[in-house]
Amino acid sequence: MKIGILMTGHAVPEVKDALGDYDAMFARLLDGHGFEFVTYDCEGGVIPASPDECNGWLITGSKHGVYEDHPWIPPLEAFIRDVYAQGVPLVGVCFGHQIIAQALGGKVVKYDGGWSVGRTEYEIEGDTSNLNAWHQDQVVELPSEAQVVGSSGFCENAALVYGDKVYTIQPHPEFTSEMIDFLLKYRGPGVVPDDILADAATKLNDPIQSPAIAERMAQVLKRGA
Repeated sequence: MKIGILMTGHAVPEVKDALGDYDAMFARLLDGHGFEFVTYDCEGGVIPASPDECNGWLITGSKHGVYEDHPWIPPLEAFIRDVYAQGVPLVGVCFGHQIIAQALGGKVVKYDGGWSVGRTEYEIEGDTSNLNAWHQDQVVELPSEAQVVGSSGFCENAALVYGDKVYTIQPHPEFTSEMIDFLLKYRGPGVVPDDILADAATKLNDPIQSPAIAERMAQVLKRGA
C-alpha cells in the first residue's frame, strides 16, 4: 500500500540530524504494516494532483497555525475535501488534525488556556492513553461529520473520526521521549512557559501508548487497500 505523507512543516535541524524529519518519524511509527511511503512537501507548495495518487494519506504536524495566511494552506484544504469526498483514507496528527477539521467546516483557534506539552493523559475510545503533546492551538468547533472519540482535561476535541476512513488526533504518537527532549531544549525556550517545560522534563521516562494509536492509524489507512 502506498501512503502519502503530507508534510506541513519540518523538524528543527538538531532533530533532523538525530531522528530525521517528520516523515521518517511516521515511517518508524507505522513500520511493520507493509506501507510504502511517499512524501509531499506541502509547506514548500507541493500538493498532490489527485487523491488516487496514494491508497491513503497522512498529514503531519507543523509550527504553523492552520488559520495563518500561507499560500499552500487553501490548496491543501481543497485537497482534503477531495480526499474526503472520494472516500480515500485520511489520518491527521496535530496540525493535520486541525487542518482536516478546518477544511471540513470546523474552527481552530490559539487556545487562551495555554500549552499542552509532553506526556499527557487522554481518554481515547474507552481507553486511558498517555501520549506526547506539543500544542497550543485547538479544534473548538467541529465539522458536522466529526465525532469526538478522545479528550483530555486540557483538550476537549483531542481525537476525531469522520465515518470509518478519517481518523485525526491532537497529540503526537510519533514523538518519542527523545523528540520531546529535543523540543524542550530547542523549540520551547522563550515560547512555552518555563514551568510547563520543567514539568514535561520530569515525565520524559514515563511510558506512553503510542503503539496502540499507531495500530488504530494503520487500521484506518488499510481501508484504502
